[in-house]
Amino acid sequence: MDAQEAERQQRARTIAASVIANGNVKPDDVQISSLGGMTNRNYRVTINGNSYVVRIPGEGTDEYMDRTGDELAGRITSDLGVNAPRIYYDLKSGVQVTKFIDNGKTMNSDLFQDPGAIKRAALSFHKLHTSGEKFLNRFDEKVIAQEYIDILKSKDARLPEGYDRVQKEADGIREALAASCGELVACHNDPAPENLVDAGDRMYILDWEFGGNNDPFWDLADLAVETNFSEEQDRLLLEAYLRRPPKQSEYGRIVLQKSMVFLLWTLWGLLQEANKNPRPAYHFASYWDYAMDRFTRCQKIMNAGNFRDLVEVVRKGD
Repeated sequence: MDAQEAERQQRARTIAASVIANGNVKPDDVQISSLGGMTNRNYRVTINGNSYVVRIPGEGTDEYMDRTGDELAGRITSDLGVNAPRIYYDLKSGVQVTKFIDNGKTMNSDLFQDPGAIKRAALSFHKLHTSGEKFLNRFDEKVIAQEYIDILKSKDARLPEGYDRVQKEADGIREALAASCGELVACHNDPAPENLVDAGDRMYILDWEFGGNNDPFWDLADLAVETNFSEEQDRLLLEAYLRRPPKQSEYGRIVLQKSMVFLLWTLWGLLQEANKNPRPAYHFASYWDYAMDRFTRCQKIMNAGNFRDLVEVVRKGD
């Protein structure tokens, strides 16, 4: 363990002793273990036999995170029962404490081979999207992309060759999605598998930093992207979510949103590279490799032979 990690763990212990135990337990007596997370650091802490999760935000995240929006989204979803019960949130730092989900499994692509897990995830997203709740901010991927680009330029960071061209080509996709989009609803917007915990009877969705009002199909597409779903899994997710077989325009909407997800997270990966995030994403050797993978897969979708037809089907809502 390096000095920086030791400092973070001591900070997590101190927070737990103060917030959970009201100062009645010494920080050094708090049991702690590290959990997953690509940018933030999450720690399981145990006090008097009860476990909680302390989130320490990653370096550089304050450049692009709205803590007021994060706090509201986490509070709403905790009350809905979609998120883990929240104990504490600090608006200034973004530090958060939630209850630990006992007997829960942090999800990954392998665990999502279980059709039941896909259905439980679909039901949790459906509960969120149909709750009638609204988050503080609009999650507009084009606006967010420009914010990321501005930050990257301020750091003299490099962009993949052809990125500006693909962004311009994506405007036609955005127009088709907007033409047939219904009401914007409360969305997670970053459902990487490690943000989902399967408790058997339900799927919890954690970490609401990107929470905002959006097209609900973004959440479904993003989950499919981050877990490498096959077309069969995409359709199973959609059918469980819609509670009926999807129309072609609904399946097409997932495909179009996948291309937009890949395009935005290309920039997110470049931000992590620029900020020298020491914890690589998934199996990639660097965040540049992660970003190039996302960019390549975006273009693969957009260059597919049937993509233009799907754009028109989605535009018409057939």
